[in-house]
Amino acid sequence: MNIFSAIKKVSLLMASLCLGGCLGMPKNVKPVKPFDLNRYLGKWYEIARLDHSFERGMEQVTAEYSLRDDGGVLVKNRGFLTKEQQWKEAQGKAFFVEKADEGYLKVSFFGPFYGSYVIFELDKENYQYAFVSGPDTSYLWLLARTPTVDPKLTARFAEQARQLGFAADKLIDVKQAR
Repeated sequence: MNIFSAIKKVSLLMASLCLGGCLGMPKNVKPVKPFDLNRYLGKWYEIARLDHSFERGMEQVTAEYSLRDDGGVLVKNRGFLTKEQQWKEAQGKAFFVEKADEGYLKVSFFGPFYGSYVIFELDKENYQYAFVSGPDTSYLWLLARTPTVDPKLTARFAEQARQLGFAADKLIDVKQAR
């Protein structure tokens, strides 16, 4: 084996580790089952989140999910940047990681790079709220079908997040238009 083929093999191995490395989930977080994607589609309001650079300074954040022709999910995120006084939008795609009846998807906004989208609690009767995490405890969202929710739900979300190892004391309440 020459040096170039060795470098190529190492590069492919590193790329596969990097691409697959963001598809895990935090310890003790389990995706909901059963999950019905068709009932999950539509518009969701971000009620609370842990802060990240891609959402920093945003209010009125929403996510809209619709079916793609290839069987995946079209993801449209939108939020108002308060400092700049302008809207920011991002479009991505999502696919099931394992089974289609499990709330465990991978989402991408940047080419071949995917991150976990784990729905670990869901209003299974009416699909009115969802607790969502990413690949680790630094990603966390409370989503709802309405711009506001009962404070008891927000408190339960924060308590469950704390019990699962998320920094619940750092949750941001997302301002929504009323």
